[in-house]
Amino acid sequence: MIKVFIDGQAGTTGLQLKNKLMNHPYVQLTEISESKRKDTAERQRLMNESDVVFLCLPDAAAMEAVNLVTNPDTVVIDASTAHRTADGWVYGLPELSELYRDNIKNSKRIANPGCHATGFISLIYPLIVSGIMPSSYPVTAHSITGYSGGGNKMIGEYECTERPVEYGSPRQYGLTQMHKHLPEMKKITGLDFEPVFNPIVSDYYCGMAVSVPVHTSLLNKKLSTEELYAFYKNYYVDSYFISVKKTPESGFISPVGLEGTNELIIYIGGNDERVTLTAVFDNLGKGASSAAVQNMNIAMGIDEKTALV
Repeated sequence: MIKVFIDGQAGTTGLQLKNKLMNHPYVQLTEISESKRKDTAERQRLMNESDVVFLCLPDAAAMEAVNLVTNPDTVVIDASTAHRTADGWVYGLPELSELYRDNIKNSKRIANPGCHATGFISLIYPLIVSGIMPSSYPVTAHSITGYSGGGNKMIGEYECTERPVEYGSPRQYGLTQMHKHLPEMKKITGLDFEPVFNPIVSDYYCGMAVSVPVHTSLLNKKLSTEELYAFYKNYYVDSYFISVKKTPESGFISPVGLEGTNELIIYIGGNDERVTLTAVFDNLGKGASSAAVQNMNIAMGIDEKTALV
């Protein structure tokens, strides 16, 4: 059995992760008593007795917590933003390439991707690494998410009966272009500079759709929608959790429908001059807890689909 400890199991991601691991056939979940949740010595003991430690903490707390792990055999998977671009940590999006998968398998320090970043990187990384999109391309991204992405505080605000009226409509945020996912979006894709990013939170619990508009004339190699569809199908052909589809016949793409799963669907739409690439997934699933379980499975040498199907 794999001994697992979640540091920060009371948060949104921590609770989701705990629920998934309770049904994992190879996991023995170690829980800290409520009275000792802030007892550093007890947390450290449990961490170093574990095979895998998940950090579901704010960034500063995650940076402090990782220093408590002194057992060289303990795998740490950090769900915060703290280590996604840090030296010595590998990025936990295995579908990108065999190199990323091997790095996860052989590392003791794994940074779980951000939710918006998961969709964005899944769309842009293949284009950059294949030489189709120049690294200097002026990328713009739009991402709509359910309010659970804001954690317990935002969930409470949206589910309050006396909430402001504007909570009933989509709301843009990150207006200073300083969103915390931007550094990983730039670094992992290999873009020369960060994209113009437009995140939007809306009045539903979970689900995410990340869209990137592309002018095909600005690509190194101009591809039609059919050619781009074939390209992505081939790129992710061996991926169990990422699938590629054409725009639905209805003409609409919804961010909901994949709740509780580790699935991500890429939609290719538009025409041969202007294409829209869209990634749809659960911001709490492939964008957080399910991805963390997948990374643990790979790191521990078991089927990556375990407890995720």
